[in-house]
Amino acid sequence: MLSGCGRKILSNMADFVFVLCALTSLTCTILLLRSYHRGRARLLLWSGIAFAGFTLGNILLVVDTLVPAADLPLLRSVPVLVGLLVLIYGLVWETK
Repeated sequence: MLSGCGRKILSNMADFVFVLCALTSLTCTILLLRSYHRGRARLLLWSGIAFAGFTLGNILLVVDTLVPAADLPLLRSVPVLVGLLVLIYGLVWETK
């Protein structure tokens, strides 16, 4: 069993990892959309939009874990699902 201090450290570490995931997906979004703007490869556009959804889902996860009053499990899943659907659409229709 973990003591109160051990749980607090693990909680802080989890929060830190969630923030890093949000920053990483935001970086991927920016890089993909910037590459699309330069080269106009449509698959980069679909990937960038998908990662924007992943970023929003990660930000909502951070809000859900850091704000005790927030209970957002369904709301944080919606942008991730939309991002996946956009990515699947781009992979299926743009590779023809």
